[in-house]
Amino acid sequence: MPDDRRPDDGSPDERSPDDPDDTPVLYERRGPVAYVTINRPRYRNAQNSAMTYALDDAFYRATEDPEVRVVVLAGAGEHFSAGHDIGTPGRDAHLPFERRAGLWWDHTGRPGAESRFARESEAYLGMCRRWRELPKPVIASVHGACVADGLMLAWVCDLIVASEDAFFADPVVRMGIPGVECSAHPWAMPPRIAKEFLYTGDRMPARRAYEVGMVNRVVEAAELGAETERLALRIAGMPAFGLALTKRAVNQAEDLQGLHTGMDSVFGLHHLAHAHNAETAADSLGGVRIAALKEANT
Repeated sequence: MPDDRRPDDGSPDERSPDDPDDTPVLYERRGPVAYVTINRPRYRNAQNSAMTYALDDAFYRATEDPEVRVVVLAGAGEHFSAGHDIGTPGRDAHLPFERRAGLWWDHTGRPGAESRFARESEAYLGMCRRWRELPKPVIASVHGACVADGLMLAWVCDLIVASEDAFFADPVVRMGIPGVECSAHPWAMPPRIAKEFLYTGDRMPARRAYEVGMVNRVVEAAELGAETERLALRIAGMPAFGLALTKRAVNQAEDLQGLHTGMDSVFGLHHLAHAHNAETAADSLGGVRIAALKEANT
């Protein structure tokens, strides 16, 4: 997606996920706007560690560039992001990566919950918190599926523009797990709506997401790129330092309302559920088949 689905034309990506020429995140600056595009369309932009660190590189690049006033986060192909990479050939959860979001030790070679907690503290909760503090406005331009980890990527953005075909879902309660690692549900939507969203695991269409306040604008699919760009350029005309301070002010207000500590609490419950599954079910995901999740949410 970015916008009008540039730079991907929606056709399947035939490259191997292990191909060194494969670029999991694309970066382009057009005037004062940096376009960061998740680029694993063949796998519905499922997020693996390589993508996580490529996203971090792109966000850091945008932060350091004084010409960039606004960042747009988009997804190539048919979907924004269908969530965590839990079954593609490019899954790399077992590999070490340079840690940037905290001081937890490397997860590789560690047993059980020690490994999972260390990795997810870095790659999910830590990275999302890091990106939320990027001192420039970030707009998520969402089409197709925005599921599980896709929600986390959209929620770290300051604004969300969605196409009519977009939908949002967090199906992980099907695994016996209380939502994704970076849990912002009661802040992204009213608490009772958040409970329904989680309890059912159902898709929330873009129009409903707009009604409950999770999305800023909903437009026809063909207009998504143009509308996102118009909004980005309008914001880019504001003083850069004023925007940075305003973002910090609103983020601090959310944290005073319990967002930061709430995420810590749910992250602990999330890992309790993984450990429980590992003891009582086929695996830490509760034996839920990947194909069943894909069928339900993409």
